[in-house]
Amino acid sequence: MPDVLDATPYDALLLLSFGGPEGPDDVVPFLENVTRGRGIPRERLKEVGQHYFRFGGVSPINDQNRALLDALRKDFAGHGLDLPVYWGNRNWAPYLTDTLREMVADGRRRILVLATSAYASYSGCRQYRENLADSLAALEAEGLELPKIDKLRHYFNHPGFLEPMIDGVIESLAGLPEDVRDGAHIAFCTHSIPTSAADTSGPVEDHGDGGAYVAQHLDAARLIADAVRERTGVDHPWQLVYQSRSGAPHIPWLEPDICDHLEERQAAGAPAVVMAPIGFVSDHMEVLYDLDTEATARAEELGLPVRRSATVGADPRFAAAIRELILERAGTETGQRVTPCALGALGASHNLCPVGCCPARAPRPAAAGADSPYA
Repeated sequence: MPDVLDATPYDALLLLSFGGPEGPDDVVPFLENVTRGRGIPRERLKEVGQHYFRFGGVSPINDQNRALLDALRKDFAGHGLDLPVYWGNRNWAPYLTDTLREMVADGRRRILVLATSAYASYSGCRQYRENLADSLAALEAEGLELPKIDKLRHYFNHPGFLEPMIDGVIESLAGLPEDVRDGAHIAFCTHSIPTSAADTSGPVEDHGDGGAYVAQHLDAARLIADAVRERTGVDHPWQLVYQSRSGAPHIPWLEPDICDHLEERQAAGAPAVVMAPIGFVSDHMEVLYDLDTEATARAEELGLPVRRSATVGADPRFAAAIRELILERAGTETGQRVTPCALGALGASHNLCPVGCCPARAPRPAAAGADSPYA
């Protein structure tokens, strides 16, 4: 390991996340930010906010991002990577535009973005890129010098993302009663999205049923299930399932829902289920409520033993993976010969989102892609 690692041409990393309320008074304003432009009445938002109110009005995502920031800074310092790390959110403080303004004031001119979403989709990738474009437009209107922004590739199949989840599934299986452990099924859980958004996720050549969104999740799930089998000697049945559906009931979304899946597994005689939330980087509200609260309660009603495995969070292996991805991208940008690190059948994702990748229903400018107005 060299004494100093070089991230040239990049002079900063931006952790870009969703954001969440940090107290009861924040909940409705936060949901107004999330749903802006959809015309949802405030009273309806108060109903939706009950998920947050039952946890004191605090989303765990902000503290989890603080822990990840700390893990990244410690990893970088321990490996001689002199790269400052900033944090900005889409929907709550610290807001993305404010953070970019701070970065510009600090002299940062070439920024690499880490989004807290590992997979291709409109909401998990392009929408973040649209938010970046909105913030750059705001800075441009203020007369500020705009930085050049790139985004780290999707990391769903990087070993530093997969290994903590493999360990988590094995630990959850070990926590089941011995008489049901070997027969337990694994439900790999991720956020449901409209099937139309799934079908158009990823580059145009990947579009089709489920698009890159489903393909990438299936690849990650298969890698984890194979590793669990190799390390435990038991081949557990598994399926990709979905959670956290929202929106109008007449619009098709990815299925099966985790609660429906638990009912089906119990009816089919499965002795137990491990819920593995591979679609989420950390244990934020959709994990705490939809899995730990709602799905777990349904399993108890069914008499079905369940365990929920851990997300990656601030695991040091994930922080190390981000460092590796930064150096990989920096090497590519400076013309070095780089071998991307990726497992599974799909290989390394693209560095630059191509035109037509994860399109929005209404076209909007998006930064950090081939169609970016901010080259």
